[in-house]
Amino acid sequence: MAIALAGRSAPEALAQTPLVEASPAHAQALDEVAPRQPVSDLVIDLAGWVIATQDNRGLPFAVADKAAALILVFDANGGVKGMAPILIGSAVGDDSAPGVGDRELNDIPKTDRTTPAGRFLAGYGPAAGGERVLWVDYATAVSIHPMPVTSASKKEKRKERLASPEPDDNRITHGCINVSSTFYKKVVSAVFKKSGGVFYVLPDTMTMQEAFPGFAQE
Repeated sequence: MAIALAGRSAPEALAQTPLVEASPAHAQALDEVAPRQPVSDLVIDLAGWVIATQDNRGLPFAVADKAAALILVFDANGGVKGMAPILIGSAVGDDSAPGVGDRELNDIPKTDRTTPAGRFLAGYGPAAGGERVLWVDYATAVSIHPMPVTSASKKEKRKERLASPEPDDNRITHGCINVSSTFYKKVVSAVFKKSGGVFYVLPDTMTMQEAFPGFAQE
């Protein structure tokens, strides 16, 4: 048996996981990724490990692949809820600079505009302007939110970068993860609004053992 996500088939290691088979959620998954863009075996293996070991602790979870500039979102039982391209920090790196969460965006040096890698317990919380956002890592002010529609984002061609099938031009943010407004509303907000969840962000330069010690050991 294989799990189909808009025409894609996941390897048996994930497809045969009872939690995934028992959930019908993947049948309604929203797929915004270009048809020819594959999901890496590493993403599938990590998601399978999360489900098999229940590392998500009964919470919905997401796996973000920075190298491919895409994200997969799963419900608490491992059913695939959606897959989409992402915009990420413009700088290559897996750590956040000390104090970066307390700086104004324009005061963050280009070398510090990274999207950190690792396992994060994400949840909704207050943000500037009285808004509430889904904080992936509150301490470093890294959140996932819809791509902003501003003159600055238009100048940076964020919409075009998000639509591009090539992942190299998706590095443009100050560290936050951007998705389309549709994906955010129908998948991210719908899945994580009630109880938050766990985010697994694959590394740029770290080893998998450094980023996810439990997964690497197994």
